Amino acid sequence: MIAVPDVLTHAIVGYIIGTVLSIRYPRLRRAHVTLAMVGALSPDFVKADLAFPDEFVSYLLGVPFAWGPLHTLGGTIVVALLGSLLFAPEHRRDAVLLVAIGAASHHLLDLGLMTPTGYSYAAFWPLTEYRPPSGGLYMSTDRWPALVAGLCGVLVWGFKRRVDARRTGSSASLE
Repeated sequence: MIAVPDVLTHAIVGYIIGTVLSIRYPRLRRAHVTLAMVGALSPDFVKADLAFPDEFVSYLLGVPFAWGPLHTLGGTIVVALLGSLLFAPEHRRDAVLLVAIGAASHHLLDLGLMTPTGYSYAAFWPLTEYRPPSGGLYMSTDRWPALVAGLCGVLVWGFKRRVDARRTGSSASLE
């Protein structure tokens, strides 16, 4: 089963990172924030296994297949590079960077998860099989990380509105 608080936390953290970057770099717009959010969710594309098991995809493709590597550094790079092909050449660099930044936030948060073994997953695969010690800070089903991220998201949203109002010289709009 998908841990909904975990997915929500990753999406909100992606929003926070994208919004902070859009404050720092005014050329970044809402679509760029969305790219950071997609990047923050991209390592969890591995959950496609729930609908399409590895064996089923292997049978369809006729070659060995596994979703697991998507939740590693190598999978993140592949997703970012393949995703960039959906954009015009002049926007690909931004797309890759924002997706990669979002995915990096996902991996950092997952390294803080509590695990039964005390070790995290092989986040740096294919460079190394090393499994760093898990942070043991929270479980993926805990709700408090989503609440903290949500509160931070609201604060960043309000700050962004205030910054945008100052830049345009008008009061903050709901747009």
